[in-house]
Amino acid sequence: MTTANSPASGAEQSFVTIGTAGVTGVYYPSGGATCRIVNLSRHDHGVRCSAETTLGSISNIDQLREGNLDFGYVQSDWAHHAYHGTSVFASSEPFEDLRTVFSLHPEVATIVVKRNSDYRQFDDLKGARINIGSSGSGSAASWSAIVRRIGWAEEDQGNLSNLRTSQLADALCTGSIDAYFVLIGHPAALIEETQQLCGVRLLGIESSAVEALLQQSPYYKRAVIPAETYGNEKAIDSFGVVATFMTSAKMPEKIVRTLVKAVYENFDGFKDLHPALGALSANDMTDFGEAAPLHPGALRFFQEQGLLPSEPTSAD
Repeated sequence: MTTANSPASGAEQSFVTIGTAGVTGVYYPSGGATCRIVNLSRHDHGVRCSAETTLGSISNIDQLREGNLDFGYVQSDWAHHAYHGTSVFASSEPFEDLRTVFSLHPEVATIVVKRNSDYRQFDDLKGARINIGSSGSGSAASWSAIVRRIGWAEEDQGNLSNLRTSQLADALCTGSIDAYFVLIGHPAALIEETQQLCGVRLLGIESSAVEALLQQSPYYKRAVIPAETYGNEKAIDSFGVVATFMTSAKMPEKIVRTLVKAVYENFDGFKDLHPALGALSANDMTDFGEAAPLHPGALRFFQEQGLLPSEPTSAD
């Protein structure tokens, strides 16, 4: 949590923590990179930063609410639900202090099966042994929301599991599971590892129910897994969410601005950290997926850079 320590170089020192996810995804290197960039100039602005592994989006939101984390990477759909107190957060008070800082890459709803399997489309998987993500992860929660909206019954998903990401490649290739579901940025090291072990085929998720889902839920977006990403000849149509960097309204503007400015001014190096970040532009930092209000410290910085319109001034 944010703490003030003894002054160094004339500035009050603050320490902040960033919740990421498992080490094989994009959140972990993104959080680590943010902290490295911030810490390089900590003597100028007085902010020190540490990235922590977590269970992912749902866990990060809960810890932001409890004050155990200062920042966290969160899927835009779960940020939306947390802010409004809906879906898995229906039993909690709306997290009205949740604030957006910036956005990163799209995370695409992706099904991975063995190349020689008989599964050709999403509905073929009814009754199959599917890993949906560890408990508390955004993927697991998103699976439940998605299949409910597209009409799968309870008996269609009687063989779900919650293995850790590090277990998935071996589990699929040895036949312990038939498929795994992930919301992930592409290309993904996890899928590349599975491909090397046994060969894979990717299934997107598309149906008339998905079309309705996209119209009703602004935090979901159309998404495509490009051709040749994992040897797939054609692009794979699906949908997804936006990876979003979040904090609380209680976080001081100075600290939020420091983190945003550090990433923005080192954007090319930041993108080099992971292939899923490679196609990003600075404008993508303001593609929030309508998750939660923008923190004032981020808003003012983006306005100064011309990435968001400035507030109109009143006439004299």
